[in-house]
Amino acid sequence: MGTPPDYLDRLLAALDPENARDISGFVKDAVRAVPRHLFVPDVGLIDPYGREPYLIDRSADPSAWWDAVGSVEPIVTQLDDGRTPLTVLPSYNSSSSSSSPATVADLLNHLAPEPGMRVLDVGTGTGWTAGLLSHLAGQENVVSIEVDQAVSDQAAKNLAAAGLRPHLVVGDGAAGYPALGPYDRVHVTCGIRDIPYAWVEQCRPGAVIVLPWHPGFGASHALRLEVQADGTAQGRVVGGAAYMMMRSQRLRPDREPEREEDRRHYWSALDPRALDALSAGADLAISALTGLHSHTQSYPEGDGERLRMWVSDPGDAGQWATAVWRPGQTRHAVHQAGDRPVWDEVLHAYTRWVQLGEPHWSDFGVTVEKDGTRIWLGSPENVL
Repeated sequence: MGTPPDYLDRLLAALDPENARDISGFVKDAVRAVPRHLFVPDVGLIDPYGREPYLIDRSADPSAWWDAVGSVEPIVTQLDDGRTPLTVLPSYNSSSSSSSPATVADLLNHLAPEPGMRVLDVGTGTGWTAGLLSHLAGQENVVSIEVDQAVSDQAAKNLAAAGLRPHLVVGDGAAGYPALGPYDRVHVTCGIRDIPYAWVEQCRPGAVIVLPWHPGFGASHALRLEVQADGTAQGRVVGGAAYMMMRSQRLRPDREPEREEDRRHYWSALDPRALDALSAGADLAISALTGLHSHTQSYPEGDGERLRMWVSDPGDAGQWATAVWRPGQTRHAVHQAGDRPVWDEVLHAYTRWVQLGEPHWSDFGVTVEKDGTRIWLGSPENVL
């Protein structure tokens, strides 16, 4: 089966379903010039929210493969850093993908690269975003860094098939790549908890950094920073963006306490489902005030569904808590490990967000300095 003549039209329509012109013309032109299908392997994995994952196979079912490529679905291309074949389901950890075109387009909108600009692309992946950036800024101006040699090698082949040869580097993207800087734009395609100051150092004043920011609690966010003349970077949350975490910033597994006295069991009146369903503004406030990480899991138990929320200290694997919701219960079991009362901290931070007037996610901003990152509300002077 050849390339369907309308596949790019369908993809572009999916990027802007209501023709609201949310996607800039320069992004649409790049998507046409650097077609996604050149960067998707013959066998990929679709993991739709709330449904079972399934494989797409270009040889076995070309129509389904083209439908996926022409959609805004992310397509997983690697599991467990390459240790697990894509065909092993359902237990796996995704480690590389062809990102959702909707998120790719949104981040490029905020980045707004122009011809001749020097661009650092952190997380080459399949190479598609590096290809889009090459079209927008010129391939000789794009430096794309990838931590996985095998992923980078395949990206080079994909880019060559598209007639593009940006500078590809294998290494930890958190360190940037100063040898080919300074940069006018930094584009990041992996989830970031701690924003590396190296990116700021390697930029010219006025440069723009766009990244998927996951400060810890709840949702992930799209963050747009501008580099200042004083060597800092400053900007605001501009939307949502969920990506796989940068490998060097993945959380360590929680550690079980060695002593019984380091465990605490008690009841909480707050339904963990309520915390799981908080707005992105509440998530940002809790992240800023506590520095804690959270995730949730729904699972069957007995005759019904259960939900468990984990809250943990990303700097100390021995400090964590879980809270469990079960149908019909008006209080919820909390199990705490370590002496830091992480669940109580989350509740206090949530109360503080309410007291602040329940600010929206767009009210939050970030300043990145050499000695760390500060989250602020409304203006840089109002640090949380």
